[in-house]
Amino acid sequence: MAGVSDDELYRQYETVNLYRRGPGAKIELNRPERMNAWSDQFSLDLSAAIREVTDNPEVRAVVVTGAGRAFSSGADLKEAAERTGDGPLNVYRMLTERYHPLITGIRQMPKPVVAAVNGPAAGIGLSLALACDLVVAAESAYFSLAFVNIGLVPDGGSSLFVPSRIGFARAAELAMLGERLDARKAVDWGLINQVFPDSEFAARADALLDRLAAGATKSYAGTKRQLNHWLYERMDAQLEFEAGIQREMAASGDFAEGLAAFAAKRPPRFTGG
Repeated sequence: MAGVSDDELYRQYETVNLYRRGPGAKIELNRPERMNAWSDQFSLDLSAAIREVTDNPEVRAVVVTGAGRAFSSGADLKEAAERTGDGPLNVYRMLTERYHPLITGIRQMPKPVVAAVNGPAAGIGLSLALACDLVVAAESAYFSLAFVNIGLVPDGGSSLFVPSRIGFARAAELAMLGERLDARKAVDWGLINQVFPDSEFAARADALLDRLAAGATKSYAGTKRQLNHWLYERMDAQLEFEAGIQREMAASGDFAEGLAAFAAKRPPRFTGG
């Protein structure tokens, strides 16, 4: 999406680009060589970009999108696999200190936030998209709660955002089977709002950002507060609960096997331990 004539590069972090489009802002996840997977630096940069657009009174609406062919493939498993040689991965600390402020920052931002999903959104990448107020996708995009495939559980708010959008039965299906959900079916299920043909995606997402940025900003903020109060009042408690369970999963043999299988590019052999 970035780079069109109406977009101006406003700030460039190591792994995130921030563009201004008049009163709109565009946060571009920018690790295309890793399909915008979340590293430590990525979390820091995204947090800084979210603070920037939240605090800037000139910004009236925000879109989050990805550079390259992915929105975000989730946590950087290559980085995680390399870390295991230094001892157990402290997923609880990573979630509570790095991931949760991003998710709550988007939900509490008094401005509309759109996820423009240009490609795969998996794991914490899906959590990030669903933390936004509106989610639009390119037709070739897909969504995946891929945590189970490496022996983990949904985190980053997914255990709240997914069932609040599509109900228990479909949430359990996504979380337990770990299969891809294509963009068209995601609209049918009510997980996302709209899907656009790939050739129209960038222009349609820009048009939505422009519309929101020209709209009734305080009305949007009030609506967001209402929805948060009704649906997400216990979000902080759920995020903490997720992190506690994820800490248990990260100590399991199945997670160790999931990481090893990923590194070796082979199917995992889970034992339930």
